[in-house]
Amino acid sequence: MENHSNKLGEILIRERVINKEQLESALKEQKSKKLPLGEILVQLKFAKERDIAIALSKQLGIPFINLQLEILKVQVTDDLKKLIPENFARHNVVIPLSLDGNLLTIAIDDPLDLETLDNIRKMTQCDIQAVIATMSEIKECIDAIYGKRDLLEEAISDTYTTEGGIDSAREKEEVSLDQLIASAEEAPVVKLVDLIINQAIESRASDIHIEPFAKYVRIRYRIDGVLYEISPPAKHLFLAIISRIKIISKLDIAEKRLPQDGSFGVRKGNRQIDIRVSTVPTIYGEKIVMRILDRNMTPLELEQLGFSKEEQTIFEKYINMRMGLILITGPTGSGKTTTLYAGLNRIKSPEENILTVEDPVEYHLDGINQVEVRTKIGLTFATGLRAFLRQDPDIIMVGEVRDLETAQICIRASLTGHLVFSTIHTNDTASAVTRLIDIGVEPYLVTSSLIMAVAQRLMRRLCPDCKEAHIPNEEEIHDFGIKAKTIYKAKGCKKCRMTGYYGQVAIYELLEVNDEIKDLASKNNAPHVIKAAACKHGMRTLRESAFEKVERGITCIEEALRATMGIE
Repeated sequence: MENHSNKLGEILIRERVINKEQLESALKEQKSKKLPLGEILVQLKFAKERDIAIALSKQLGIPFINLQLEILKVQVTDDLKKLIPENFARHNVVIPLSLDGNLLTIAIDDPLDLETLDNIRKMTQCDIQAVIATMSEIKECIDAIYGKRDLLEEAISDTYTTEGGIDSAREKEEVSLDQLIASAEEAPVVKLVDLIINQAIESRASDIHIEPFAKYVRIRYRIDGVLYEISPPAKHLFLAIISRIKIISKLDIAEKRLPQDGSFGVRKGNRQIDIRVSTVPTIYGEKIVMRILDRNMTPLELEQLGFSKEEQTIFEKYINMRMGLILITGPTGSGKTTTLYAGLNRIKSPEENILTVEDPVEYHLDGINQVEVRTKIGLTFATGLRAFLRQDPDIIMVGEVRDLETAQICIRASLTGHLVFSTIHTNDTASAVTRLIDIGVEPYLVTSSLIMAVAQRLMRRLCPDCKEAHIPNEEEIHDFGIKAKTIYKAKGCKKCRMTGYYGQVAIYELLEVNDEIKDLASKNNAPHVIKAAACKHGMRTLRESAFEKVERGITCIEEALRATMGIE
């Protein structure tokens, strides 16, 4: 047994966990922060939690226990849980391990916390034997024994039992600005808003919807492209929640009659996350949507998006051309920008001057000059494009073709020796060709500049942990042309929140603008005529791309049908 007169720092030096300089630095820090030495050493990253716990065990002669291993053997009974209730265990970071007669053995990270030990002794009427464990392991075991606590569910549940906020009886009356600000800054409201955002990030949500109705509030997360409802807070807190979000987004909380847009940033671990906020007035109050953008997300490689080998070969052929216009088409949220980023990431090099104008800049791309649209000061897609043409560009990316002016500048740039990428909102590739003509671009300019159109959608991937094998029946083989002997269905597990899906994959339709397509477009032929000609030359439709992924076990028939609904 170690000599108890030994100091913790001396033991750590003797065990070669820290050196003298680190100890001196920690002791100086301890004077200002007035925290235990072990906690200071962990904060400064001079030592790990376990190093401190083992040294403390040697200093005090109290056994150290590895709970990650021991918890497999520990059977905490209901009687033990009653002796030390969950709230006490969580607040004091302590866990009961066994009861032998009147001797209660507990795990604690700080056995010198005599006040906690005394409280346990009085509460349980037992003699206490303490063993040392790390704080993080004790917290993990508390979750394992008492059940993991959903902080958001708990906070929302509390809103139905408290009187805080502006009550529903006064919602239709005028509420003063001071009242709104005061209620928005109350601790329960601040905590609730933080938890709503934090859980959305942990759930991989892309958007948060907060919607008021006559007698209740609805909160929904968009996960893998589908909205899921979560437990809502009490209606009386709605105004305070909305005001809190508007304050941190730097919006005018007194303005409730007009839509507003704002943003704020949050940090989660080493991730910097931007939250884009949009408000719209409804008959029951302001609806808020928050778009979650992870600035640290690395652009995906082309191989990760969902291209088949043949599709990727075609796509790479065109993005490596020296001039021309490439359009990516699809509805909002179909992954168009991600595909563009992956393409730019593949072709960027020190020899290329690449510029982008976006609204907003979603990912930061190393080595690429990115400009964000600011319409309030006159920086639009069109003005950004004009400036780009004086910046000696090789490759230009325009976030979206929204009007004739932007389309004309894109086409002019592509015809004067630049490769131009952009997006446009149409249902399929053939419609992208005719949309440019519809907004006023001359057909001959479209056919001279456009070299490829790509339509895409996002489908949910089957959860790899729970997907079930399925032998296709005759009807599925006949109706969907399934050739694989085994396909898969969604089931549901804890990992995928019982949905059966985890993550998304893109499906593509690639139209190469050959001479026949140019001829049909120049004569103003309808999209279905252009599409038929492209299919004759081997183009695979979105529906065909979706069912190719069904056969590969990436998704299921139901999801393929959902993702391509309304597409011929």
